[in-house]
Amino acid sequence: MMKILFHINFHTVWGQKLCITGSIPQLGTWKAGQNADMNYVGDGNWQLDIDAPLTPATIEYRYLVKVDDLTVFEEWDKNHRLTIDERYSRYILYDNWQSPPPNLALYSSAFTQNLFAHPAPPPQSPPHRQPLTLKVFAPHIERRHLLALTGNQPCLGNWQPEKAPTLLSHAFPEWEISFDAANIHYPLEYKFLVIDADTRQPVYWEPGDNRLLTLPPQTDGEAAHVTGLCLRDNRPPWRGAGSVVPVFSLRSERSFGIGDLADLRLLVDWIHQTGQHLIQILPVNDTTATHTWTDSYPYNAISIYAIHPIYISLAWLGHLADDRQTARFEAIRNELNHLPEIDYEAVLTNKMEYCRLFFLQKGRAVLDTEEFGGFFARNQEWLLPYAAYSYFRDVHQTADFSQWGPDAVCDRARIARLCSRDSQAWPEVSFTFFLQYVLHQQFANVSAYARKKGVVLKGDLPIGVNRHSVDVWQEPRYFNMNGQAGAPPDDFSPTGQNWTFPTYNWEEMEKNHFAWWKKRFTGLSDYFDCFRIDHILGFFRIWEIPLKFTEGLCGHFNPALPLSAEEIEQYGIEFNESRFTTPHIHRQHLEALFGPYTGEATDAYLAQSSSQHFVLKPFCDTQIKIEALFAGETDAPSLQKKKGLLSVANEALFLRDPYRKDRFHPRVSASQSYLYLELDNSDRYAFDHLYWDFFYRRHNDFWKEQAYKRLTPLIASTRMLVCGEDLGMIPESVPEVMGKLQILSLEIERVSKTPHHEFADLGHLPYLSVCTTSTHDMNPLRSWWREDREKTQRYYNNILRLSGEAPWECTSDIAGRIIGNHLQAPSMLTIIPLQDWMAVDDGVKRKDYDAERINVPANASHYWRYRMHITIEELLRADDLNEKITALIKRSGRLTL
Repeated sequence: MMKILFHINFHTVWGQKLCITGSIPQLGTWKAGQNADMNYVGDGNWQLDIDAPLTPATIEYRYLVKVDDLTVFEEWDKNHRLTIDERYSRYILYDNWQSPPPNLALYSSAFTQNLFAHPAPPPQSPPHRQPLTLKVFAPHIERRHLLALTGNQPCLGNWQPEKAPTLLSHAFPEWEISFDAANIHYPLEYKFLVIDADTRQPVYWEPGDNRLLTLPPQTDGEAAHVTGLCLRDNRPPWRGAGSVVPVFSLRSERSFGIGDLADLRLLVDWIHQTGQHLIQILPVNDTTATHTWTDSYPYNAISIYAIHPIYISLAWLGHLADDRQTARFEAIRNELNHLPEIDYEAVLTNKMEYCRLFFLQKGRAVLDTEEFGGFFARNQEWLLPYAAYSYFRDVHQTADFSQWGPDAVCDRARIARLCSRDSQAWPEVSFTFFLQYVLHQQFANVSAYARKKGVVLKGDLPIGVNRHSVDVWQEPRYFNMNGQAGAPPDDFSPTGQNWTFPTYNWEEMEKNHFAWWKKRFTGLSDYFDCFRIDHILGFFRIWEIPLKFTEGLCGHFNPALPLSAEEIEQYGIEFNESRFTTPHIHRQHLEALFGPYTGEATDAYLAQSSSQHFVLKPFCDTQIKIEALFAGETDAPSLQKKKGLLSVANEALFLRDPYRKDRFHPRVSASQSYLYLELDNSDRYAFDHLYWDFFYRRHNDFWKEQAYKRLTPLIASTRMLVCGEDLGMIPESVPEVMGKLQILSLEIERVSKTPHHEFADLGHLPYLSVCTTSTHDMNPLRSWWREDREKTQRYYNNILRLSGEAPWECTSDIAGRIIGNHLQAPSMLTIIPLQDWMAVDDGVKRKDYDAERINVPANASHYWRYRMHITIEELLRADDLNEKITALIKRSGRLTL
């Protein structure tokens, strides 16, 4: 056994006691309520003496404060660690309480394993009889720098920086150094400093007074550790630059009509060459539901783990033995790779045919390797259901598992039999295993290469999953299938967005501490050091749309606090349930909806409900029915009537809550409805008051509570740098929650979050943010410039501070000026879409700028097929563009030399 004395100075209040929880039985093995109580010895000092086993050699622990056996609060979850050396008879641990640091982002793997990565040195055993070890957290130490320590002792260099010993980092960003206490004379005065690894010249000295340390004398065989120190760092915060582009949009000389993982690795070279630090991509999860172009939507995943096989690099996969087949595929590749856009179906069909031929050639050998065995063992929890799902989807020719007969319910025993080597399905499921293994190997290759180059890969976590996904099939209890997730109306989609995803059953997820989400985060960390939570507002509340609607206007927030009829009337509105909740339209508005087809539409689809009002007839009284009636119709009269009927279906001022039938939600954007126009002035005033109160005040604390409950354990479960897409109808509590959890917000100049401000003030953005010129849901910079001439003129004069009339085109100089302003912002990260980077050079930018749009949110059936117009090889040789990008980054102070 090893004797260990824990010591910490921590001032409590009456009734509180300090405890330790940890990884060994003497500290409760992390079990709730079984921690070890410390003894108070006066003057804020607490101690605990234990006999610890020699194995395991490493002990982890942390301190917590309790009142009446209930934990009040505890340390930050970065545990203290002690590695026991049996040569010593006793350890004395002088710990400091560890709180979440204000620069928590620098403790993420984006920095510790990438940008500032310091390889762990080989284990060294200090040859001291009385070792004194100091441990300090210092994350802001770049790769070319080291941390040193100097002070008033010969072993510390006597304040001479050139003689200052350097610390080692076995677990960066924690650094440590050991001395022989027999050679130290207390009091010990010292400071940390950052030095250049090559020249050993000081780069930065700690500010403030000298640190002072006085400890009781040690005896031979005693090892003392002083831990939990933090480098005092008042340097300007680190700021970096990067690019955002979907993997499918990449183009190289060797790609097969779509960007692939080999292209992503090649892009790393360009990022590194231009002084950037990060590549952000869109989701790469498998979306194969129909094997058609509609699967091009990257946020409609059929698996939260599986990578889309379309991203396999055939160049990395290997050559086919049949020369004729090789020549045939090369001709197809050449044809597809010269198309201006992606031909999704042709690409997928031909790449999968190639992969099947290669699988017949080498698949069995691959599946027999030790490497595949390890991959299978680590991932079989999701890999087997995914392979079975893929098999059933193709056998039944639908992803809708409700139509799979006896296989409609996920049966783990059935899956195990199906995925065994003697199953008749083995040729198909083993091919699925092979594809996912190859994708993993290729993606891991890219990830390792990016880390070596100091380039962070930033992933994208979709807020939802396909309602017919393997995840819903496998764990239906986590999903509400009677609703669909979407977004309320905004500038990009006036009728809202309907993503068709099921919403989450958060109460069920909370029962096992959100394990489903934590496993998603873990899966992302296999390849990424940073990720974006798509629509982070969904962790506060989600916009839930009833199944009978195809548009988003008649959705409601869930969870929410809907209103009773009595509460509605307290605002001064005489609540008439039938009038306010049943969709209907006044006669005077029919022509505005149906135009020249008003008479025909009225007779065919509307029923008179009063002398002046009409309702939809039963056969078309929902948007789902309306869409079915006009399916495939593309003529102008049909489109006009369909649009008008969909609008009538939205004509309600209040929506009944689906969970509590006696509660109601005001319809979003109700002031834009025809029913609102029928209210008299006093009712309008009362409704406006109710509306503002409901959407912008009533739920603030409620939604904040929901977000903390969900996000706090999830953020604590990952070491990736976490960013959130917080655009849209933003609750007041969102900035507070994201700031407290140190989640980077998304800031876009053209989408101001400040009321009555047309554009965001780039100079006052929060440091913990990502600043960008546009997203995949918006027009890139040059298209946006021509989107609204009056707005562009105001931007030109008031934001760019240029006089005169704005040019019709966004010239390369203007694009450079706009991007330069974004790079100057105080945001930690400025991430620019690849299309916007290329806009700064006339010799590189695409002539047809309208072809650069990636997605149109208002179009639920958008074809995601944008590809960059030049190859990455050409991009690497585009010296003028690359020099401009590097110069812009350097002028902004974001270039790491």
